[in-house]
Amino acid sequence: MRFASTAIALCLSLSVLAAAPPAPQAPAPAATAPSATQAANEAAAKHAKRTACLKEAKARKLISAEKTAFLKNCMDAPPEAISANRITPDRP
Repeated sequence: MRFASTAIALCLSLSVLAAAPPAPQAPAPAATAPSATQAANEAAAKHAKRTACLKEAKARKLISAEKTAFLKNCMDAPPEAISANRITPDRP
């Protein structure tokens, strides 16, 4: 008898929850999508710039502290100043 009472109470509470209308959801703001896209574009541009700097450091055969300093300066430089195709021979 105790189990039946518990089962009835459970079914009644579930039926009340099922009959209640769902709470209205606030629409997603439209400004979120462009900012996410913009962040993704900035991350892609930063990655491309780092890749170009790494290629140039490899072409110059830089190692250790020289490579670290070069990468830091290269990443801080404006985009026009960096070219992955620019290879200057440091060694004869």
